[in-house]
Amino acid sequence: MLVSPFLLTIALSSPISKDFQIFSIGVIKKTKHTTIIEIYKKYEDALLGLHQFSHVIVCYWFHKNDTAEKRNILQVHPRGDRRNPLTGVFATRSPVRPNLIGISICKILSIDGNIIHIDKIDALDGSPVIDLKPYIPRDDSIPDARVPEWVKK
Repeated sequence: MLVSPFLLTIALSSPISKDFQIFSIGVIKKTKHTTIIEIYKKYEDALLGLHQFSHVIVCYWFHKNDTAEKRNILQVHPRGDRRNPLTGVFATRSPVRPNLIGISICKILSIDGNIIHIDKIDALDGSPVIDLKPYIPRDDSIPDARVPEWVKK
């Protein structure tokens, strides 16, 4: 498996599946005072219309966790807190998981060319961005969703 800020090749083990590639479309850049998503110039045209939304769903790669050991962790204590029950990673937002895809909803402060200024993101500086989607409250919000007790704390 090749993982770089530019290309992610994923081999699927299913006999009916084939290998496929996910291309990084940009990178997250964080300083003490600012957080931006720099979209690579070749994808800048894909930002057309995003300025009409207040929030964006950012899909990124947990690049610092890309080891066989961390990809094989299947259960964690949510939020790293041992007081929380041992839980399968698919029932958490843990950064260790078989596929290291992270998702954050971010407030768009402004868009300047290929630079998206956001309020904050739960990702590390240098994290490869693999996709963006507009946050649409009608589609992305479920007010009466059920969650376990540890989420409410």
